[in-house]
Amino acid sequence: MTALTAFLLAFPALFSIVNPPGGAFIFNEVTGELTHDERRRLAGKVGLYSLVVMLVSLWGGAYVLSFFGISIAALRIAGGAVVALRALEMLNAPERNEARKSEQAGSSAEMSDSMAFFPLTMPFTTGPGTIAVAVTLGAERPAYSGGLLMFMLGVSAAAAAIALLIWLLYAAAERASAWIGAAARRSLSRLTAFLLVCIGVQILLAGVEEEVARYLASGP
Repeated sequence: MTALTAFLLAFPALFSIVNPPGGAFIFNEVTGELTHDERRRLAGKVGLYSLVVMLVSLWGGAYVLSFFGISIAALRIAGGAVVALRALEMLNAPERNEARKSEQAGSSAEMSDSMAFFPLTMPFTTGPGTIAVAVTLGAERPAYSGGLLMFMLGVSAAAAAIALLIWLLYAAAERASAWIGAAARRSLSRLTAFLLVCIGVQILLAGVEEEVARYLASGP
């Protein structure tokens, strides 16, 4: 397998599950109390952390989960629950963001650092779905050394391209949001939050379904 073939295999799979354009609107709403410069700096951190999550999952995710005895199903259930619960909080975010701007102005930079990995990177950007896809892609690696090197170069390049898109789109999210206006932005944020609740529930149900299927297959 060539590096280009591996890239073309991994990029669409990662892009569809990460969905950087959709994540940019979530990023914009979650960081509503931060300044423009803080958002741009935070977007870079989320892009970097997302790259690390994807690379670790691609290169050794299966080994890490196995070491801790964590199944993909358990990862989906826990991650789906976190996504759904956090998204429920976001349904009331448009009004709360305005109130928090004055209250948290002094600590916004410190808060942006604390939210860079959780929840913005995990689970909003590269959550359990992304990890599951990356682990699955990593499991497709060829056994022979030459093909393995080309495969890992290709999938790593795909992860880097996704991380670059995350950085660019998240950094531009505030400007794109300003173009559509405040009323439309609040409506869109609520719609995005509701869709995120659905995504979280779907991830959770997929984990439950996988666990039930595994239990039934193991027999009494």
